[in-house]
Amino acid sequence: MKEVWVDLRAWRQFLAVAEELHFGRAAARLHMTQPPVTQAIAQLEKALGVLLFDRTRRRVALTPAGEALLPEVRELLARAQALPVRARAAAAGEVGRVRLAFVSTIGFERLPAWVREFRLRCPEVALELVEATGDVQLEAFARGEIDAGLMLHSPGFAPPGLERLAVSEEPLVVALPAKHPLARMPKLPLAEVLAEPLVIFPRRIVPSLHDAIFGLYHAAGLVPRVAQEAIQMQTIVNLVWGGLGVAWVPESVTQFRRAGVVYRAASEFAPSGRRKTAVLPGCETSLVWPGHADNSALARFVRFVQEQGTVTSVGTIG
Repeated sequence: MKEVWVDLRAWRQFLAVAEELHFGRAAARLHMTQPPVTQAIAQLEKALGVLLFDRTRRRVALTPAGEALLPEVRELLARAQALPVRARAAAAGEVGRVRLAFVSTIGFERLPAWVREFRLRCPEVALELVEATGDVQLEAFARGEIDAGLMLHSPGFAPPGLERLAVSEEPLVVALPAKHPLARMPKLPLAEVLAEPLVIFPRRIVPSLHDAIFGLYHAAGLVPRVAQEAIQMQTIVNLVWGGLGVAWVPESVTQFRRAGVVYRAASEFAPSGRRKTAVLPGCETSLVWPGHADNSALARFVRFVQEQGTVTSVGTIG
C-alpha cells in the first residue's frame, strides 16, 4: 500500500472540525473561511481512503474512523507543539543520554550522590552506568560505546588523547587481615609492609598506578612478592581477608567494610633504617571524554561534575 503523507496543517483542520462539529465554527477558530476547510477535509479523506465525518445539512458527526483518530491527532499536535522547546532543551544539554563508565572506587560513595543530584537537576538526561576498569573503558571509547569514563590512575597520568577533569586525589593505604600482627599498629612500618606477600591488580588495568606501587618496592631494593592478581578492588580485599597477602588500595576502598580486614596508613620512612623519607604513591580519579564529542548532555554532565569540586581524601582509615 502506498504510504500517505499528511502535513500538520491538515491534522489541525481535522481537529478543529472534530471538536467543533461544525465547519463554520471550525473555520472561524482557524481564522479561515469555510470553503477551504471543507475542501481540506475532503482532500484528507481522499488521501486516507476513509470518511472521517458524517455530514448532513443539520449536523456533522465523527465516523468510527474519525473517533479512532481523534486522540492520536491530539497527541501528535501536542508533540509537534513541544518540539521547539525540546530542541532548545537538547541544545542546552537538558535532554539526551550520557553513557558513563566508572571504576569501582568512585562508586563507593561519590558516584551515587552525583547520580542522585544530577537526575534531580536534569531528569530528562538518561545516565547509563557501566562499571569498567580503565583498560576496558579505553576499548569502549575506541568502539564508540561510552561517552565518558571515571578512571583511576597515578596522579597526572590520565590516558592521553582524552579530555580530562580530575575529580579526586587520595593516598594509598594498606589492607591487611585483622588477625595479622601488624593490624594492631595505628601506622605500619613501611619495611614490614614491603616484606609481606602482595595482592594487586594486573598492570594492564591501571599501568601508571601499578608502576608507582612497584616503584616503591624497587626504591627499597626489593622485588614485590606477588601472591595473587585480581581485577576488582572488592576481590582484592576479599583475597586479603583470605590471608593471601596485603594490598595497597585507594583510601576510598575503606568504605568497603569487610569483616576480618582492616586498613592502615604506612610510615613514610624508607626501610633502610636511615629515616630517609620514602615517597608513598597516591592515586587520582579523573572524568575523561573524547575532545571531539558533540553531545550537549555530556557537556552538561561535565559542568555538573566540575561544580562538585575535587576531594583530596575520600575514606576513613581504621
